Amino acid sequence: MRWNWELPDWPKFVYYPHKISQKERQFLLGVGSELAFLKSVASQEYNQFVVEILSVEGIESSRIEGEILDRESLQSSIKQHFGINTDHKQEAKKESRMAKLICNVYETFDQPLTHEMLWQWHSNLFNEQPNIIDCGKYRSHLEPMQIISNRYDSPKVFFEAPPSAKIYDEMSVFIDWFNSTSLSEPILGRAAIAHVYFESIHPFEDGNGRIGRLLVEKILSQGVERPILIAVSKVLEKRKKEYYTALESCNRTLEVEYWVEFFTDVVLQAQGDSMSLLYFLIEKTKLFTMLSGQLNPRQEKVLLRMFEEGLTGFKGGLSAKNYITITKASRATATRDLADLVEKKALVKNGELRHTRYTLNLPNNGNP
Repeated sequence: MRWNWELPDWPKFVYYPHKISQKERQFLLGVGSELAFLKSVASQEYNQFVVEILSVEGIESSRIEGEILDRESLQSSIKQHFGINTDHKQEAKKESRMAKLICNVYETFDQPLTHEMLWQWHSNLFNEQPNIIDCGKYRSHLEPMQIISNRYDSPKVFFEAPPSAKIYDEMSVFIDWFNSTSLSEPILGRAAIAHVYFESIHPFEDGNGRIGRLLVEKILSQGVERPILIAVSKVLEKRKKEYYTALESCNRTLEVEYWVEFFTDVVLQAQGDSMSLLYFLIEKTKLFTMLSGQLNPRQEKVLLRMFEEGLTGFKGGLSAKNYITITKASRATATRDLADLVEKKALVKNGELRHTRYTLNLPNNGNP
């Protein structure tokens, strides 16, 4: 059987736009709601939201590929890029590279895609990494670009991309398609096709997944005419097995209905997560404003640490043991501090004795 790029109708991917029309409407309504919400927040909250979303996207997209980035270092690099960094934290190289890449994608969302832009993204991602021979350019090796299982006893070729000699021409056609306007085609459909189309070409020696997912952010942003603030990679990482299965279903066919259905669901889930995160950050600001001048340094440190855990918080809730670990306080001091935070309505207490746990006291459990 032939690979999808060897089929006569390549690269005419086929799906049925009417099947995702309701999801498209839901997506556009969500964009409108987020925009209205963002207009009501202060610049500090907006900047924090942008940093959080970009860092989550960078971290989770890298995690899909098995690379772990330090959250604090990545956020510091993003803040540094936007001129809002105040801690002057020493930047780690891989986090700094990812920050430069995702900030560039965010800032140039409305610019046409070009070969040079893609090469620059790849260079941002792999600069000064000696193991990458073709850094900042399309792959040039003569051997086939294959995706193979990790089993040494019976390796299986899941996919073989076009040979390196064809990449420039294939990417020229892809770029022309990407930059074309199609008012009749759903934004979500174009985003889904953009990703599977790019991954099928697999133009780089490494980094195709990360760059391909950033192309999704770009095409969604162009569709709504502003930078999209959703972390699609976070949902894809959670649903990684489904993600790879859905992509694999396109390896030998241009009929991609299953992939498009899956991917549109992912985008909508990411959009919902984005709104929850925005609301969560706003509630954080409200809480600290309400408690201004009423917290000791230990209490403030613990509350900030709890917010750092994000929407899910500490697994099972914060315990007195957690409090002692974070603050190095005695058990008696921890007990007094926690009781005071409950009295101030910063925390909610659940359970008794050694089963006592504390959660942030947010309206609607932190959801909009």
